[in-house]
Amino acid sequence: MDRKKDVVIRCGFNVSPREVEETLERHPAVAEAAVPDDTHGEEVSAVLLLDPSYSPSPSPQDIVGWSKKHLGRHRYPRRVEFTDSYPLGPSHKVLKRELCARYR
Repeated sequence: MDRKKDVVIRCGFNVSPREVEETLERHPAVAEAAVPDDTHGEEVSAVLLLDPSYSPSPSPQDIVGWSKKHLGRHRYPRRVEFTDSYPLGPSHKVLKRELCARYR
């Protein structure tokens, strides 16, 4: 089962978390991306797993700057966090609610 509300409404614009995740995963340093839909109210944020083979590791500001160039002005994440692992369910899907609780 997928999220009930799979959209972030930022300044009146609908933002698809999936679109943001797919775009962030195109960055060479990002192995996986998760965009919780209610971590910071109706703000776009991202929790990333970095590729350990990529050097030097980017800062959150580097990722935000890169995403500004690749996503629209209402779609890029304003806050970026890095993690070593995601909370996973039995089917190995990222548990977005637990991720939201962890990065509140």
